[in-house]
Amino acid sequence: MGGRKMSSCLEEVIPKCLLLTIWAFLLLARNGAEAFHRLATTEELQKVPPATITNRTGFHFQAPKNWINDPNGPMYYNGIYHLFYQFNPKEPVWGNIVWAHSYSTDLINWKPLEPAIYPTKPFDINGCWSGSATILPGNKPVIMYTGIDQQNRQVQNVAYPKNLSDPYLREWVKPDYNPVIRPEGDINATAFRDPTTAWYGHDRTGVLYRSRDFIKWVPAKQPLHSVKDAGMWECPDFFPVLMKPLVGLDNSANDNGLKHVFKVSLDANRYDYYTLGIYDFIHDKYVPDGSSPDNNTGLRFDYGNFYASKTFFDEGKGRRILWGWSNESDSIEDDWGKGWAGIQTIPRAIWLDGNGRQVVQWPIEEVNKLRGKRVGIYNRSVESGGVIEIKGIESVQADVVVKFDVSSGLDKAEKFDVAWRDPQKLCFEKGADAKGGIGAFGLYVLATDDREERTSVFFRIFQLGQKHVILMCHDPTKSSKSSDLYKPTYGSFVDYDLRRSGGKLSLRTLIDHSVVESFGAYGRTCITSRIYPDYAVGSNARLFAFNNGAEDVKIVQLRAWEMRKPLMNGA
Repeated sequence: MGGRKMSSCLEEVIPKCLLLTIWAFLLLARNGAEAFHRLATTEELQKVPPATITNRTGFHFQAPKNWINDPNGPMYYNGIYHLFYQFNPKEPVWGNIVWAHSYSTDLINWKPLEPAIYPTKPFDINGCWSGSATILPGNKPVIMYTGIDQQNRQVQNVAYPKNLSDPYLREWVKPDYNPVIRPEGDINATAFRDPTTAWYGHDRTGVLYRSRDFIKWVPAKQPLHSVKDAGMWECPDFFPVLMKPLVGLDNSANDNGLKHVFKVSLDANRYDYYTLGIYDFIHDKYVPDGSSPDNNTGLRFDYGNFYASKTFFDEGKGRRILWGWSNESDSIEDDWGKGWAGIQTIPRAIWLDGNGRQVVQWPIEEVNKLRGKRVGIYNRSVESGGVIEIKGIESVQADVVVKFDVSSGLDKAEKFDVAWRDPQKLCFEKGADAKGGIGAFGLYVLATDDREERTSVFFRIFQLGQKHVILMCHDPTKSSKSSDLYKPTYGSFVDYDLRRSGGKLSLRTLIDHSVVESFGAYGRTCITSRIYPDYAVGSNARLFAFNNGAEDVKIVQLRAWEMRKPLMNGA
């Protein structure tokens, strides 16, 4: 992770220490790794054809080939961005995991380096799993990661740059005093992983540890936060947020009344959940503010294919950046055929919404540098049942920003049933073809000319008393002709006041061959889908605006850009 340089806690008059969060919960049905940690068999390897670029993304982060998963230890250090990530250097499935390493000066163009951490010592000989980075006093980065030791226990280890004068931090050293934290007492040694970025606090971690030197760690008397019957938590994150667009804070910021985000990746369903709350610096307790459930029905960074996310503080631009892993949703056999699996979503700036109830996310500004040829539509109505093709660009790799106006028909919105508690289920039941009062309306992306193959990104508006409920959906059920693909419909309610906005509702969608990332209401709701068209590929991909509601919808402004391909790890 990383952040501003921190003064040595040994020099403080009031005792302070670094805090580390490591989650060790016993209430799990299985080891959380089983969902994707799979080794290739010899028979499978012999069947693997040469790697292909079928549906390979153009501007999303990925390795030249093989499997990737969790983003690890992202940080900004001496003017350079570093991203480490879980990587299988041999095969396009999970296994043989190392910490791959890439660097960038703009978070868009990436160059690969040799793996930073790989199994070599007794404390990580069976695996080098996820972790984080922290900038220590003296401007010295340190990585803490989970190693699988000779006894197959999950232990926590540290690694340091071999040469701080190397601007790219190519080599990392693992001290022999590792592991610095072992699973002891009633901690399950097979479910004790993914340390998060350390921060300074008042002598005070779900298990919290404290340290003065990053070598000797002592468990706290109580957890930072706990939830009964929560299942297996992975990849925790804990950081402060400001109610200022695009502005972030270092992990150690401790102003009174500052809101914090407490996020976990829930192994049971492979989604990331978070709450907002207050961090008690004196007693080392995090207390959710109650604005959303503290369970698997609560807030999510992304309501689609997005997991194991990680943030870091970008000191260079004073913002907090969120990374997330998006796994493939095709078959293992398809991944063997492609020769690659897994991407990272577009890095997003993240901050606290003005209503204080949720975070807002937006693609980092550097993404705009990839924009090329542009087309637009302005002040045009999409009639009930109407479709408008957006022509003039190759939309297989595009950035589309549109503002809709539904003000004229708000009183015709369908009545909302309070029994509709699951937005993802509602998106499935009321898909893009289901006609309502206002909606479905939005975009058909990666579509064929006849729209028989398409992915639908859309809104639907409901009336609830004097207020309106906004449903945002991804419907990929017609995204390809193939029947053996996983094509889940994703959705969420959008916390946004249409009356205050004058009936205006925005949508931004990044389209990149096999990934569609959408940001509704200026980033208040985000959805990512992985799709694999059979025919809507390359120059055959089409882009449409559509309206299947009874009321007309106006496009105030639609702008769409072709996106150039950046440098991407040599691929």
